[in-house]
Amino acid sequence: MSTAHTLHGTTILAVRHRGGSAIAGDGQVSLGRTVMKHSAKKIRRMHNGQVLAGFAGSTADAMALFSKFEAKIEEYRGNLERASVELAREWRTDRVMRRLEAFLVVADRESSFLLSGAGDVISPDDGIVAVGSGGPYALAAARALAGHTQLDAPTLALEAMKVAARICIYTNDSITVESLT
Repeated sequence: MSTAHTLHGTTILAVRHRGGSAIAGDGQVSLGRTVMKHSAKKIRRMHNGQVLAGFAGSTADAMALFSKFEAKIEEYRGNLERASVELAREWRTDRVMRRLEAFLVVADRESSFLLSGAGDVISPDDGIVAVGSGGPYALAAARALAGHTQLDAPTLALEAMKVAARICIYTNDSITVESLT
């Protein structure tokens, strides 16, 4: 999978903390060195609002993956782990899907996963996972905030994303947060 265009212009952060779950994403869409959009929505609610999903990478590819994941989460009746594993398996082995350049971060109240076309289904040890160009900054900020504040999951995700937006040139402060409490 090429990362030349996949990781630029997006930061997605999932946080499970203090009994809540949230996914935050910035709104910036970049093409090369040009900002094309400031207010993109990169997060969706699925399965009657009980599952959150966010994407990083090619928008068209991510939309295709959202549809595939939504079908899997319905097929497996909201079982996030099973739907994630089955999507990653199909993504890795299907000749057309294998070319999709995107990452998905999915979460419910009990678990969260980072999914990739290489077949990765990564569940973070601490309930915090991030992807995209600002992912490392958002991840570091979220872990620091989780260890040293009393913030709830949505507030923690928002504040960590604000930190990433101040550091990463491909991440803006037009932040969307969806949460499950």
